[in-house]
Amino acid sequence: MNVVTQVFALLAAVIHIVVGTLERFFYDRPAIRVFLTTSAADAPEVTLWRSGVAVYNILLGLGLAAGTVALHTGDEAAGRALVLYLCGFLVVSAAVFALSFPRLWRGALGQGLAPAVALVAALF
Repeated sequence: MNVVTQVFALLAAVIHIVVGTLERFFYDRPAIRVFLTTSAADAPEVTLWRSGVAVYNILLGLGLAAGTVALHTGDEAAGRALVLYLCGFLVVSAAVFALSFPRLWRGALGQGLAPAVALVAALF
């Protein structure tokens, strides 16, 4: 797997781990809510949903990191499969997110751009 694919997969990993951490542990701060949702308003009724999405984002990021590590520690097939599958998953999720919530297009772009670049780079 080429270097560009690996760099953008790791960038996607960092983005998802950071965003998941913000969602899970710092959402009570108005500035974080504005960054994540473009609104400082809180919606306590979605705490359970938000916590689940936060964990999902962290685990996706960790999966990309694990795939990249596997590439370099002797299990190239497993690493390639993890990286490509998770990048594809993130691109599709970002597209669904953008179509479902157009006003949050920046979040969808943040979720999907790096893995999309990784997938395109994997073709070369």
